[in-house]
Amino acid sequence: MTGQSSVRHGRALLALLAALVIAATLFTGCTAGTDGNADPADQFSGTLSVTGSTTVLPIAQLTAETFMAENAGADIRVSGGGSSVGVQAVGEGTADIGMASRDLKDAEKEKYPKLVRHTVAIDGIAIIVNPGNTVESLTMDQIRGIYNGTYTNWNQVGGSDQQIVVVGRDSASGTREYFQEAVMQKEDFVNTQLEKNSNGAVAQTTAQTPGAVGYVGLGYLDNTVKGLSVDVNGDAVLPTIENVKAGTYPIAREVFMFTKGEAAGLAKAYIDFILSPDGQAIVEEEGFVRVD
Repeated sequence: MTGQSSVRHGRALLALLAALVIAATLFTGCTAGTDGNADPADQFSGTLSVTGSTTVLPIAQLTAETFMAENAGADIRVSGGGSSVGVQAVGEGTADIGMASRDLKDAEKEKYPKLVRHTVAIDGIAIIVNPGNTVESLTMDQIRGIYNGTYTNWNQVGGSDQQIVVVGRDSASGTREYFQEAVMQKEDFVNTQLEKNSNGAVAQTTAQTPGAVGYVGLGYLDNTVKGLSVDVNGDAVLPTIENVKAGTYPIAREVFMFTKGEAAGLAKAYIDFILSPDGQAIVEEEGFVRVD
């Protein structure tokens, strides 16, 4: 090969390498969203599975819809099942993100040591009754007494002569775990409790059953049920965002999304969106307290 041919060959290789670098940069910008000038619809792509707590479910669903509308290549698949389901799924790698309305249990921390917690909102738990119920407020002792079976008739807590129908969550529920610890003080639930597998099912059963009482996240309060005030030292405190934010409503906790290891790629982009001002606006619209 002559010297002139070698020069031409070298220039061709340099041109090819430059083209490859440019192509790689463009590809990275489209998939990872690192280029601030890129079209938002092309920033993030891929499939993300999110499962677990039905309390966190409305947050996940609406933020996923908004995120996908802004990132056409992203496919976020959201499902419920309960906090325990979410923790197990992300721990075992069958989901990318696990939703939970409680922190990890000691056994879960030991079994899944790589799980990382992301606080996405603060949620109050409302005590709800059938709309026909005349009771407006209960003390924490009365709520505990209803759920442990001490009180079986509404006339024992200031209501009419009507049997109390206790409605609660199943054993996979993080809301149940929190309720049993914070309200029940770890006492057992009455064995006649109707156990439901979602907040929506608790609300529906309570709405349709005379004498029923249940507990749901604030996001599930609507005009089909009546939310009771909690009597705190003589003050009737309503289950509202404002009262949870002020710290005056006594039944409230953080809710989470878990990843296996630090969030990365599409999972990080999605969680970052939830924690952004736009994402937290959705959180608030759904009846939760924002954490930003």
